[in-house]
Amino acid sequence: MRNTDVERNRTNHKAKKSMRRTSRLAAVCLLAVITSACAATPPTHYYVLDAPPSASAGQGQIPARLIVGRITASHLYHDDRFVYGTSAVELGTYEFDRWSEPPVDLIQDQLVATLRNSGQYRAVSRIGSAARGDYIVRGHLDALDEIDNKPGIAARFTFELELFDPSTGIVVWNSSYNHDEPVSSSGKKTSVSDVVQALDHNVQQGLQQLTGGLSQYFATHPPSSQAGN
Repeated sequence: MRNTDVERNRTNHKAKKSMRRTSRLAAVCLLAVITSACAATPPTHYYVLDAPPSASAGQGQIPARLIVGRITASHLYHDDRFVYGTSAVELGTYEFDRWSEPPVDLIQDQLVATLRNSGQYRAVSRIGSAARGDYIVRGHLDALDEIDNKPGIAARFTFELELFDPSTGIVVWNSSYNHDEPVSSSGKKTSVSDVVQALDHNVQQGLQQLTGGLSQYFATHPPSSQAGN
């Protein structure tokens, strides 16, 4: 073998070894980047609202069956991400702080439970069930947000409720609730959990107020004798 062939073989061998080392180094670097990215991802936290309290005994029963319709809202509240507001015209969402289910479903559950736990109605059911109803209760969620107002933070709940009579095709009653609940911090810094606790109190207070107004409507407009049969 000529010297030139020997040198060429040595050069090719060194080049292949260099390429293998470069490939291994690139793979190690890529694995390190992926591992670092995964380690930096924070955990996702999920939040729920407490069940509303049951009413005290001794309340009279309104002879009407209520069907609670699906809550309407903007697309923000059909997603499970937690919504916050930084100004009167700007809203955002947290990526790693989420509700256990979309707010429209959470509020529907809370409304059904509040009406049932009041003990005032013959029956309360969700729309879509096999149950029949004399009236349909419909709601619209405008806000279930953290509001970053300086110097403090507030928990905003804005909700509209109406009573629809399918026998006449008329909305016979409606009311709304809008309140910013101050958020109390449990530590040095206000957390999302603190905001959720304030929202929970605000939602219960709002739904109690609205359903109380609904029962007052029935007190002055008793259902017909055929209702609830």
